Amino acid sequence: MGSNPVEITTLSLPKQMRSARAMRFGFQTTIIDWRGPAPFFFAPIPDQHIAAIADAAKRVTYGWGMIPVDATIMGVDFITSLYPKDGGYLLPIKDAVRKKCELTVGDVVDVELTIRPRNR
Repeated sequence: MGSNPVEITTLSLPKQMRSARAMRFGFQTTIIDWRGPAPFFFAPIPDQHIAAIADAAKRVTYGWGMIPVDATIMGVDFITSLYPKDGGYLLPIKDAVRKKCELTVGDVVDVELTIRPRNR
């Protein structure tokens, strides 16, 4: 997987949304956990993508800096939102995805990520 955005395309959207763009990234990262009220598993977004994602966030966030995305890990597709943390972003790994892919802390994974335009 490359470390640069794979593709930026204008989506087929209604006229009022034609300026919206989907940004696609491919990268490798290591699964981490973060203990809040319950353990959560995340795939940190590599630093080289942070500026592009932060710029896209201005157009797509639905609040609290959350960024809607489509993600694929090990052939498993899922929908979630990037979580801003300490100047970067974390991709939450849903339990169903983690269990199906048999992922745990420290595993290195290839991630395909598409930032989705905000529905208006």
